[in-house]
Amino acid sequence: MSAPTSAELASSQAGSAAPQAVSVEDVEAAADLLAGVVRTTPLEPSTALSELVGGPVLLKCENLQHAGSFKIRGAYTRMARLTAAERGRGVVAASAGNHAQGVALAARMLGIEAAIWMPVGAPIPKVEATRRYGAQVHLAGATVDEALTHAAARSAETGAVLVHPFDHVDVVAGQGTVGLELLEQCPEVRTVVVCTGGGGLVAGIATVLAARAPHVRVVAAQAAGAAAWPVSLEAGEPRALAQMSTMADGIAVGKPGEVPFGLVRDLVDDVVTVSEESLSRALLLLLERSKLVVEPAGAAAVAAVMEDPGAFEPPVAVLCSGGNVDPLLLMRVIRHGMAAAGRYLGCRVRVTDRPGALSGVLAVLAGAGANVVEVVHTRTAQGLEVDEVEIGLQLETSGEEHTTAVLTALAAAGFRVVG
Repeated sequence: MSAPTSAELASSQAGSAAPQAVSVEDVEAAADLLAGVVRTTPLEPSTALSELVGGPVLLKCENLQHAGSFKIRGAYTRMARLTAAERGRGVVAASAGNHAQGVALAARMLGIEAAIWMPVGAPIPKVEATRRYGAQVHLAGATVDEALTHAAARSAETGAVLVHPFDHVDVVAGQGTVGLELLEQCPEVRTVVVCTGGGGLVAGIATVLAARAPHVRVVAAQAAGAAAWPVSLEAGEPRALAQMSTMADGIAVGKPGEVPFGLVRDLVDDVVTVSEESLSRALLLLLERSKLVVEPAGAAAVAAVMEDPGAFEPPVAVLCSGGNVDPLLLMRVIRHGMAAAGRYLGCRVRVTDRPGALSGVLAVLAGAGANVVEVVHTRTAQGLEVDEVEIGLQLETSGEEHTTAVLTALAAAGFRVVG
């Protein structure tokens, strides 16, 4: 007997956790539905990552998808299958930004009214982009999970259909179309690494690979500060995190979905977590070496490869999604990434408070090839002698070796570096 289709299971909001909840035939049907709606995103080689891994590494650039992420795939698939009566009642959704934009764009394409709840403090560019697509935006709650509670309440009050960001069979099937594209673009792929929040994307991709290329290893990558999957898999059921803290708001999901859970449990080979420093370094590498603007959540899979390159058999396909990054956050993350890579040095130098002292410090830095970003003079601080001044420096260097050389040059010139 063939596995049940999405159409047969569409009435279930969060269906069974068994892998049969979504089949590869469901994903192929979603691909037919999405033809002409989404773009086939490029699979670009990454020289920098390939050098680390020792074989081909390719970036699946879903950050270049319509609305900036893969979310349009699942949102459109779900909404296109609504009845006329359901469309008439409109849809509601909750998101930190990418699902919001996917739902808003799909709603505009399908002529459906959409109301979307986003956490208070959601990135302004994501909020404004969602509004530009025509959706009503409501800010409520501190997290996506809290915003989802508000959206679900409105659904119960009005009969509007809740378009869940990951916990529905049609959404998982739609996201899984990324896997079909991957196999077409790189049939020889051996490892696929996927940025993961609620699990819809990795569950859909794993469904395709299990059926069409079972030899391919699938790895889910989560931010360590919002890693609900390891504890849930250990418990044997979706478990909610007590708290989360990560710059990767797009994958900061406190509890995995019921629909993706069984698929991830049975079909995903490994779940790894990455640090905030690794997320920053991955974003910086993508920006500098691949010329791709990717938000921290979308860089999680790249971060996983950078943290442990020997763990991934090439050819490796790495998911990058999405590209909706707040410019202010981007500036902070770039600086954080440079510091993590040893290319941004903050230090304090104590010198005798006399004319020419600062110029002497700057001369040493110039000779060492450091770029001075910021200088702060402090004449009153704990531990300072009466005749001393502390000079706070923010410097750009070319890497860890250069940073060490700069500090050595300051010490050799007789300047006291205190931190």
